[in-house]
Parts: sequence; C-alpha cells; structure tokens
Amino acid sequence: MTDQPRRRRGRGAPPAKTRQTDYRRLRNPFPPMDVFPPDRIAAMHDAALDVLERLGIKVLLPAAREVFRKAGARVDEDTEMVHIGRDIIEAALATAPKSFPLIAGHPDRDQVMELGSMIFQPGAGCPHATDLERGRRPGTEQDFRELISLTQHFDVLHMIPPLVEPQDVPIHLRHYAMTLGQMELTDKVPFIYSRGTGQVTEAFEMLQIARGLSDAEFAAASHCYTIINTNSPRQLDIPMALGVMDFARAGQMAIITPFTLMGAMAPITVAGAMTLSHAEALAAIALGQLVNPGAPVCYGTFTSNVDMKSGAPIFGTPEHFKASLAAGQLARHIGLPWRCASGSAANLGDAQAANETQFGTWGCLLAGATVTLHAAGWLEGGLSVSYEKLITDVEVLQMVAELCTATAADDADIALDALEEVQPGGHFFGAAHTMERYQTEFYEPVVADFANIGTWEDRGSVDATHRATDVWKGILRDFTPPPNDADRLEALRKYIADRSAAGGCAPEN
Repeated sequence: MTDQPRRRRGRGAPPAKTRQTDYRRLRNPFPPMDVFPPDRIAAMHDAALDVLERLGIKVLLPAAREVFRKAGARVDEDTEMVHIGRDIIEAALATAPKSFPLIAGHPDRDQVMELGSMIFQPGAGCPHATDLERGRRPGTEQDFRELISLTQHFDVLHMIPPLVEPQDVPIHLRHYAMTLGQMELTDKVPFIYSRGTGQVTEAFEMLQIARGLSDAEFAAASHCYTIINTNSPRQLDIPMALGVMDFARAGQMAIITPFTLMGAMAPITVAGAMTLSHAEALAAIALGQLVNPGAPVCYGTFTSNVDMKSGAPIFGTPEHFKASLAAGQLARHIGLPWRCASGSAANLGDAQAANETQFGTWGCLLAGATVTLHAAGWLEGGLSVSYEKLITDVEVLQMVAELCTATAADDADIALDALEEVQPGGHFFGAAHTMERYQTEFYEPVVADFANIGTWEDRGSVDATHRATDVWKGILRDFTPPPNDADRLEALRKYIADRSAAGGCAPEN
C-alpha cells in the first residue's frame, strides 16, 4: 500500500511527494523470546511423542487409520485409537519441508513459508459480520466479498482467510461462491475449506481454471491452503483427516492447528496445553507426510485459556502470550514454519478489543510466528468480524511492518548539515534537511488523528472507530479488482453454473 502524504497548501509550496512503502514481504527482525528453558521444550516434545505412542489419538476416518497402520502404527478398530510410534513422527519431520513458496495470483504476492517470514491475515471463520452502519448480522456473500476487497486493499494483509461464513449461500454451493469471490477480487494466496474430498477437488479445479494452471503446474507448488483443526483432546475427525490427505496428495499447504483452551479442551497449565497441542499437530503432520512425503505443511497452534467463571474462551491474555512463545520454541525445535494467532474476546471494538488483539499480536511476533491469523477485525472470540476493527487493527500491523523495514543511518541521515544549520535554541522545522524529507519521512496513519483537541472538536469530535467507518466505505467505493483474464473467469463461472445445476457438492461429516 502506498501511503498518501499530507499536502502543504499555499503559493510556492513544493510539489507533494508520495511516501513509498513495501509491506508485501516481511521478515521478522525481532529475536525470538523464550518462555521455557530448552530442556523443558525438549521434555514437552518427548512427552508429546509419549502421548502419541502410549495413549494414542482417536482417528475417525477409516482410510486415515489404514495409512497409519501401513506405516507401522498400532490401530484398534473398535476404539478407533491410533498409537503412532516415535519413528513414524521422526520420519515425517524429516520429509516435511522447512521452506517452500506459496504461489499467489501475481508474483508480487507470492510468499515464502519458512521460519523468519512474517505473514499477517485478518480474522477468519466468523459466522457474523458487524459494522456501525448495518449492525451485527449473520454473514452473507456480500460481506464475504466486501471483506475480501478490504483484505486485498492492504498490502500488510498477505493471504485471504475464510473471513466470514456466507450463510445466505447453501452449504452444498458455498464453496463455489467463496472460490469465485477470491478469484474475482484478489490476487493473494486463497483459502479452501476442507469439507470433504468432493468440495476440495472442485475448489482445486476452479483455482486451476481461474489461474490458468495445468495439472503439472498446480502440483508443482502450493497455490492455496487450508486449515486443519484437530478436535482436542486427541481426536482427528473425518473432514479434517480427509483435508490433510487431500491437500497432501495435491501438494497444497495444510496449516495444522489444534485449538486448545487451557482448562477446557487442554490441561490448565501452559506447559500441559502446549504438550497436547504439539502431540495433535505432530499426528496430523505425520498423516500428510505418509500420504505424500515432502508435501507442504505448516505447524500451527491456537492455544489460549478460558474464563474459569464462565468457561468462555478468552484471548490476548498473559497465558495466550506465553503459549505463543512456547509454540515458537516447539516450532523451532522441529524446524518447521508455523502459524499462531491473535484475536479478541471483546464484544465490540473498544479498548479491551484493541488491547487484547495487540497483546496477542505481539506474542506472535516475539514468538517468531511465520503466519499470524486473526490479526485484524476478529471479535467475540471468533463469532464476529468487524469492518471498523479490521481498519483500526491494520493501523497497528502497518506500524509493525514499519519496524520491520531497515532504518537508514548513512551520512545524510546522521544529519550533520542540519545540526550545523540550526543554532542552539532554534528548531528544525525549516531546516533544509527537514524540508527535503518532511513529506515522506514518517509513517502516515490510516485512521489515527493527530490534530489537537480544538481542531478535533471543530471537525465533529469523531473517534477512531467512527473514522474507520469512513475508511472502509471509501475503500469499497473506490475498489478496483486486480487484473484478471476475462476468458478464464468466464470459464470459471460456467463451471460453477454447470456444477450448481447438477446439484452442487455436499460437505462430508
């Protein structure tokens, strides 16, 4: 995104310059923070291996159990429990790639999945959308398309998640609408739900049509991704196991993400919850590698705690922060790129929501997360995505991106000439060094207002949340989709029309 400069008015003012920024590929410049000593991380990894080998994991899909059985795992068909030996996990970690590209619709949007990369996504998977003008509502296809457009607009949001569930589209047709929206409105890496082999296969076919990819080109690299959530504690259900296998066979990235809440679906301690999460992630990673050794995979976790008074999930807590740090240590222990998450349990975009999201985001940053999900717009613990909060959270992400860019310190930046020009007790407003740089030197905000209180009151005393409404409305009003091949999009629409007329494709449960 190119920030718009503040323009000086008046006769003789120099032409306005444009501040150039590049947030499209970020590297994390912060040294990773540890929460546990290395020997305790090794102990958690060892305990996770013991969990899988001795206690086992319940795998509901018979075909997945058969994959594990053929690899040497002990399988009990009566209980559906699979006991995975350490040798199987070690072999899977040896074949899982440590670095691989994600191919977007335009080369400038490609990403590299590896430790050190820093990729942000907005909130995902919400059943509701909300904004100040239309209120809170069940998500619609229009909401989904609008939120894709907002995500496309900001370069600091690097991938498209399933922002909101378009509930006005029947579930057997929904994957058509969601894929079409992504192909029409964005050139960033798209998301595909794992809701059964039929829907996944059709989504792959639609992506190939829209992007003009042959079977060989599609299989040669990851052009999309899915998210696989285990059913904590220690269970992998049918659609998720199918998703692991479908994406591995196709050579597309699966982000393996146990969702473990301390005190609810996981032990109440950070170390216990992370041991369970690690075990579940290793089991699903192993399944994918057994199906297709070398298949792109991302280690993931989403571990926080619950409010012990109500049982409700909460985010942006000290425990959430610590769990993220532990996840980073475990990811580095096995050497894989990994996904973490921010988010908020607040019910509206107030100070609580801002604090929780920013605290959660910094936990991901200092943990060294490759991908940070739910970094913008997420409310109510994932029940709602807010248009205004997406804008105000992007402000923070862009400031973080600014911290990731190199800060110049050459002779001109040291500014000895300015120090010579300005006398003691003077000011640098009119110095030549300042005049050369004032239009482009500082970050320009998306929604923040730096006016003094008198000017702010004269402008109507509008707070940041209400200013954000004007921002997202302006983006949607002026939005232009990225260039697309018209013939390919027409072929995609025909494919969707034909499949819809034939009855669509129901999810598998």
